[in-house]
Amino acid sequence: MPLEKWSEKVSVIHLGDDPQFTEDMTAVEQAATQQTSAAVLDFAGVHYINSSNIARLLKLRKQMGGRETRLVLCNLSTQVWGAFLTTGLDKIFAFSDNVTTALATLQMA
Repeated sequence: MPLEKWSEKVSVIHLGDDPQFTEDMTAVEQAATQQTSAAVLDFAGVHYINSSNIARLLKLRKQMGGRETRLVLCNLSTQVWGAFLTTGLDKIFAFSDNVTTALATLQMA
């Protein structure tokens, strides 16, 4: 399972390319509704992202209260980062270079 409990309120989720991305997001959405108040999404294993994946991310953001600092995305490839820039979603999600920095971002929020 890609879900790693970092603390009582924070989870780290290691995502993969489709079709694994869709399965990972289903697990993340279930965890978010039950116990997680903040999450780090590790995109190290994601090489491309489609509109369906983006819709799932937006749904997760809404489930988590819609605050930017409750959901931090990290380790984005150039291609995935380009998709966020093109769609303007770079303005509504928080981004970090790696998991460690993302966890620090959540601690400061």
